[in-house]
Amino acid sequence: MNFYDIEKKIDKIEEKLKILKEREDIDKEKIKLIEEKFKRKIEKFYSSLTPYQKVLLARHPNRPKFLDYVNALFKDFVELKGDRFSGDCQAIVCGFGKLYIEKEILDFLKDKIKYPCLNKEKGYLQVCLIGQERGKTTKEKIKRNFGMPNPQGYRKALRVMKLAEKLGKPILTFIDTPGAFPGIEAEKHSQSEAIARNLYEMAKLKVPIIALVIGEGGSGGALGIGVANVILMLENSVYSVISPEGCSAILFKSQDKVEEAAKALKLTAQDLYNLGIIDEIIKEPLGGAHRHKEELFKNVKEVLIKYLKNLLIMEPEEVKKLRYKKYRNIGKFEEIS
Repeated sequence: MNFYDIEKKIDKIEEKLKILKEREDIDKEKIKLIEEKFKRKIEKFYSSLTPYQKVLLARHPNRPKFLDYVNALFKDFVELKGDRFSGDCQAIVCGFGKLYIEKEILDFLKDKIKYPCLNKEKGYLQVCLIGQERGKTTKEKIKRNFGMPNPQGYRKALRVMKLAEKLGKPILTFIDTPGAFPGIEAEKHSQSEAIARNLYEMAKLKVPIIALVIGEGGSGGALGIGVANVILMLENSVYSVISPEGCSAILFKSQDKVEEAAKALKLTAQDLYNLGIIDEIIKEPLGGAHRHKEELFKNVKEVLIKYLKNLLIMEPEEVKKLRYKKYRNIGKFEEIS
């Protein structure tokens, strides 16, 4: 049984529990015991998902997209368009917004912050937001090119990141793409050069960068906005050099080995945390990010602020060196005599 079938059952049981709670003639303790038993069964199922099942969950059609996070966590978002070179790309959305913070964090940052991004009177941080947007409806997905950016998108992202550096605003990137668009037009406009340029330039930026994988982080398309001081992943997101389907097609000349490919790729958040590639896994609501979005957004905001708090009190040059050190320390090797 796959998780789509499980979800249908969960929805039915939750609806029945809701009806039971509204009844006066049923013992509340009994309902509580039923709820706990129900929760344990769901936890057991989701804790034993295979890597490929996690890939499917990361692609869930109802999973929150980048603009959902923008609307839920940030205020007064102003979008910037165009790469000032050849056009715009709807698969990458860039702009600036306000992240409101608690008084405790505000008091901590007041006298220690090294960047001009804190509004002390109104209690918010001005941040640069860059994310890959897949869209929800068929019309939106076509408009957003299914979250696969063109070179114009990466050049636009870099333009906005450079502006953020000039203004002293921290950069938050949200990764959710199957990969950069592989079409002929993208190649004509130098897709590989645009991504490589972003990797090079992001490594040198003197403002804090936090990258969050919210769904599927695919290949260089994800890396193009993913060079950061801190890399975070949602619990059921994936991040890999290639999709399991692509890997299976290349190595096995078949789609019958996607489960095996997904396992070998070590693409889950848990795998990447154990390998030291990401810094933290953000817990999702039981059943996935799409089931209880308010809980998810609360978890994401808490973790983002935790890392921003530490990065914003560091000198710009120190932030840059820390990012360099992070990537130098990824991976291990053994000398063979």
